[in-house]
Amino acid sequence: MTRDWSTIRIYPAPFDFLIQDDPRSIRMSNKRDVRVDLFRGTLDVMILQTLETLGPLHGYAISARLEQVSGGGLQLNMGTLYPGLMRLEQRGFIRGRWSMTDSSRRARFYELTTRGRRQLANERQEWDRMAAIMRELFGREA
Repeated sequence: MTRDWSTIRIYPAPFDFLIQDDPRSIRMSNKRDVRVDLFRGTLDVMILQTLETLGPLHGYAISARLEQVSGGGLQLNMGTLYPGLMRLEQRGFIRGRWSMTDSSRRARFYELTTRGRRQLANERQEWDRMAAIMRELFGREA
């Protein structure tokens, strides 16, 4: 039996990630378990990398950049992004400050701290290690 994936609707809330137009979308509830931690950690790294690449940004700009880089495939709801920003700020990886946007709106801008740069370097090493393991695993089982 073949499933008609076009009939499935995917709603972003209360999920962390929505992979747009993909029948294999991963829908993760916000309940605490290992899979949510994996995605939360991934979101943290994406935020840190975005701030390292582009410098200080407000939350909406971070979200827009992640959507742009993913070709529109990754859309973060603000209920996911802002807790991530708060978590990173509480850990001392980013610093937030209020300022005005180009359109004269007040927004909180986030920038990477020295501690955040070190964390990002550590996360990159861990990512490379896991990617090598997965390449090896897929190479042997392919």
